[in-house]
Amino acid sequence: MIYKFEPILKTLVWGTENWVLSGVKGNETKVVGGPEDGKTLNELYGKEFPLLIKFIDAKQDLSIQVHPNDEVAQQRHGCRGKTEMWYIIGAAEGAHLLAGLSKEITPEDYVKLVGECRITEVLADHKVAPGDVYFLPAGRIHAICGGCYLAEIQETSDITYRIFDYNRPGLDGKPRQLHTQEAKDVIDYKVYPEYKTPYERKENAGVEVARCQYFTTDVYELTKPLTVNLEGLASVPDNFYIVMALEGEGHIGGTPIKAGEAVLAMGEKEISFEPSSPKLKLLTTHL
Repeated sequence: MIYKFEPILKTLVWGTENWVLSGVKGNETKVVGGPEDGKTLNELYGKEFPLLIKFIDAKQDLSIQVHPNDEVAQQRHGCRGKTEMWYIIGAAEGAHLLAGLSKEITPEDYVKLVGECRITEVLADHKVAPGDVYFLPAGRIHAICGGCYLAEIQETSDITYRIFDYNRPGLDGKPRQLHTQEAKDVIDYKVYPEYKTPYERKENAGVEVARCQYFTTDVYELTKPLTVNLEGLASVPDNFYIVMALEGEGHIGGTPIKAGEAVLAMGEKEISFEPSSPKLKLLTTHL
């Protein structure tokens, strides 16, 4: 079956998040149409759905933040940690983001830099363009900056340690809570040679852009119909296959979809992608 859900749009101090598939307690998306109409994602799946799927539109810079891994999140909060990935859909002129460290620092250096409002001086700053991919394992400091529109795939978790928020007020006029100390022992202080994920773009074929223990993600840039065999995937047919539309419109297994929407396939052995615009760009995810 192919399912569509009523998205949850969140307005935040920096822009909007559109939660198109969510099993987060208190923020569960519900099926729209068909015999399962009104069921939450978790009711449909039979347990907590393991992934949270969003479209993020950053009008201003997000806070600098980090997420704990599963072990720490379970110990401290009784929930999953957060490993995630970003696919850049649109970027204004000069748009950029922060991901990872640009120079080695110690935990003590980190606390001092945050206290002096200088933490950005040691973060890797990346100019972005549509099609860029960034994988963010738990522990990597990061921030989406203004002018970025992106798809985010992450573990089902709403745990964020906000490190620095540019001393700005929240929507209620009060400073937003910081978690500088909580973040200190979950940050990965290693400097990596590259933070952007390289991949070769192809038309009318799936290209893998992320693989980890939590999800595998492929991008499709389609100008003609394509059928994908799902039987070899670990999570299908018993679990699920997610399709996000990034650009254009068309049909997924006969179900209409357009940019900014997502569908969930469960129990399908194969699935058809049919563009109805000159190009249909999709992001697919499974376990």
